[in-house]
Amino acid sequence: MDLEAVRTYLAVAEAGQFQKAAIDLAITQQAVSKRIAALERDLGVRLFTRTPRGAETTIDGQAFLPHARELLRVADRAVASVHTARRPLRVDVINLRGAASGLLRDFHRTHPGIELDVVKLLDIDEAVRAVRSGAIDATFRAVAAPGRPLPDDLRSARVIDEQLQLLTGPAHVLAGARSVTLRQLVGHRIWMPGILPGSEWAAYYDDLVAEFGLTIEATGPNFGSDALLDTVADTPALATFLSDGTRLVWPASHGLRRIPLTDPTPVYPHSLVWHRDNPHPVLAALRTHLAATRAAHDAPGTWTPAWTRRD
Repeated sequence: MDLEAVRTYLAVAEAGQFQKAAIDLAITQQAVSKRIAALERDLGVRLFTRTPRGAETTIDGQAFLPHARELLRVADRAVASVHTARRPLRVDVINLRGAASGLLRDFHRTHPGIELDVVKLLDIDEAVRAVRSGAIDATFRAVAAPGRPLPDDLRSARVIDEQLQLLTGPAHVLAGARSVTLRQLVGHRIWMPGILPGSEWAAYYDDLVAEFGLTIEATGPNFGSDALLDTVADTPALATFLSDGTRLVWPASHGLRRIPLTDPTPVYPHSLVWHRDNPHPVLAALRTHLAATRAAHDAPGTWTPAWTRRD
């Protein structure tokens, strides 16, 4: 169906005259008549009846009116979706409760008129493909996971180092400590269900285990953060890692303890990744905002895997 013919039909229906519609559309009256005739042939019905005053919609013309308006609305939305200046910036944050999500919330508070679409992609390969295809504009990732260098057409910038903390229940042997070294955790069970094999955070924790001789268990189904907190609160033998940028709420009766990790402090590195040719103006604004608010990374006394990119 010719959308220009549909647009012309709406102009005639609203103006009540072929001549007035031609003026509104900046085309000739003959062009208006040809478009309406072509649309009527496509639909197999008469849309207008000519009267001394101009043109009136037939019963079929009236029935078609709301659908014609919706057709043009959908078409306009389709065009806007591929014009970067007129669509929201799409950003992947992996964890909606983590530090990357917090960075985006701060950006949105600073720029309240900017539209954002926040998505959550777990797999790094999926995220890289989405950035390269334009399905998303940027992703927050630990760059670069071992054996997975970024393609040459992608760019990245380190934006935040998220410090890990120990989370225990009130009966855990370390619950009263003001801080805990990584060496003190040797022999203790760290429970982290939901670590996705092959993900960049699985590679991160594999290196952490190898470096400090820790025991991290990823066994059991992953029922989400609420179930994890319930289990840690009720099980003296289990603890878990939680980043200082993760926003979680739990019942006061849980008595959970967040304990700083030291000597060294493990930090999870987040970088913003985007396509070098992405023209979205809001992407430039986001990069500028993150650069202006970025804290120093690789601080003395911290640990990241050897494969972490120092950009």
